[in-house]
Amino acid sequence: EVQLVESGGGLVQPGGSLRLSCAASGFPFDDFAIGWFRQVPGKEREAVSGFTHTDGRIYYADSVKGRFTISSDNAKNTVYLQMNSLEPEDTAVYYCAAGGWVPTGYREWEYDYWGQGTQVTVSS
Repeated sequence: EVQLVESGGGLVQPGGSLRLSCAASGFPFDDFAIGWFRQVPGKEREAVSGFTHTDGRIYYADSVKGRFTISSDNAKNTVYLQMNSLEPEDTAVYYCAAGGWVPTGYREWEYDYWGQGTQVTVSS
């Protein structure tokens, strides 16, 4: 059974940091690319960051470049999203997703499996 389980969300003040985790199981982790998306109620889900199968490139949305960092611990089948200098506009449900062929990292249709999401709220 494929599972993607996000954790690490919560309430943080503007300027603060959070680290999200995505624990994966049920598929060959080393062959898949993991990405992070987020969604605010009433808006479309948007790509945040992701590994790709294209020359080892990593995708970052312009809105998070320089603030967010994606990393992977293959021994633990876990991908992390370190989020620094958080802003109220980062408030959303964050989802991780896994794809067997991810050329760009920012298109939803590239991903085969999705987690249930974790809420991140940035507020004073």
